[in-house]
Amino acid sequence: QLQLVESGGGLVQPGGSLRLSCAASRFTLDYYVIGWFRQAPGKEREGVSCISSSDGSTYYADSVKGRFTISRDNAKNTVYLQMNSLKPEDTAVYYCAAGPALTPVQAMCVNWHDFGSWGQGTQVTVSS
Repeated sequence: QLQLVESGGGLVQPGGSLRLSCAASRFTLDYYVIGWFRQAPGKEREGVSCISSSDGSTYYADSVKGRFTISRDNAKNTVYLQMNSLKPEDTAVYYCAAGPALTPVQAMCVNWHDFGSWGQGTQVTVSS
């Protein structure tokens, strides 16, 4: 069974930065799309950013473009989400997820149902 473990969440002031990590075990990142999703209280889960481990193609939600950067280190079997210029509205539980690369990453990332393996989530709180 695929395993994903997130880390790097925490409390940060508006304008600050955090880097989330998603470490995969029991499978390699090859041929998977890895996504970061978030869910705030009372809101639906939304795709933040996704990356294809085979060709490196990426997707970013409009709300995070220019502020967040997704990257992967296949040697470490880890995907990162660098989050800069954080805003209070970025506050949420962030999850990483893996899904087979059957469709373009841009299509997958807007439908979290395409991802079958999920981490436990890490809380990100942006507040002064």
